[in-house]
Amino acid sequence: MGMLDGKVAVVTGAGGGIGRAAAIALAANGARVVVNDVGASVTGEGHDAGPAQRVVQEIAQANGVGRAVANTGSVAIWEDAQRMVQDAIDHFGRIDIVVNNAGILRDRMFHYMSVEEWDAVIKVHLYGSFYVSRAAVAHFRKQESGSFIHISSTSGLIGGVGQVNYGAAKMGIVGLSRNIAMDMQRYNVRSNCIGPHAFSRMIETVPGQTEAQLQARAAKTRPDHIAQLIAFLGTDAAAGVSGQILGVRGNEIYLYNQPRPIRIMARTAGWTPETLAEHWLPAVKNNFTPLERTRDVYPWDPV
Repeated sequence: MGMLDGKVAVVTGAGGGIGRAAAIALAANGARVVVNDVGASVTGEGHDAGPAQRVVQEIAQANGVGRAVANTGSVAIWEDAQRMVQDAIDHFGRIDIVVNNAGILRDRMFHYMSVEEWDAVIKVHLYGSFYVSRAAVAHFRKQESGSFIHISSTSGLIGGVGQVNYGAAKMGIVGLSRNIAMDMQRYNVRSNCIGPHAFSRMIETVPGQTEAQLQARAAKTRPDHIAQLIAFLGTDAAAGVSGQILGVRGNEIYLYNQPRPIRIMARTAGWTPETLAEHWLPAVKNNFTPLERTRDVYPWDPV
């Protein structure tokens, strides 16, 4: 028996990359899967049913026909998100796992970023994660079980250049996940997020990488590494894991800390700009989080 036997999952953006690997891993461990993918480009244009259908076929070949169905709706549309969840109910009778993975990129330096580039990325990542989660949560609450797995990014957790829209959306997902976990704790519903390192078509678009660098990264940071953690978080064995930020880089798995006060100063007379400059700043500046990129925080090669 698989650890996910009897469970049903919706995976968004499952036509390729991390989403495809997650759908395949969930099915391999016994789950039935709604494979959602609008079939758009990395920047969000176009519509193609092919990617979702191909993953359904892969799952059928490996696990038997009827283990997965395709859905080509957009996570950025509320009605489409409702239909994704309804597909799970109609085809498989229930829903237990939501993997919010769908995403697009519209990278641009902040001083050039357009309102449309901001809106498009926020809508798919943050609104999309809310829409699909909100569509599923009524079922989770009624059955008093369920697992939300949201894909965040080091672009939000750590920061990146030219990704203000993407980083803001991905950090918003961290807040979404944490607060869902708190609201739904009484119903035994879990919510976690993962900041993955994986080679995907999105990574290929990031400038400044040579072909050799891309190939080396592809070999060491594969989507199936992340998929194993996603599958685990859907199992009953992960019942005690909720409200956490996790990371995967190759065979390394991270548990991230979450913002808490690290230095506290008080002054009975209160503070002024002058006393802040004279007393507060010298005391805390060595504890500032530096403006580092992901590669500065992770300078070693993945295992």
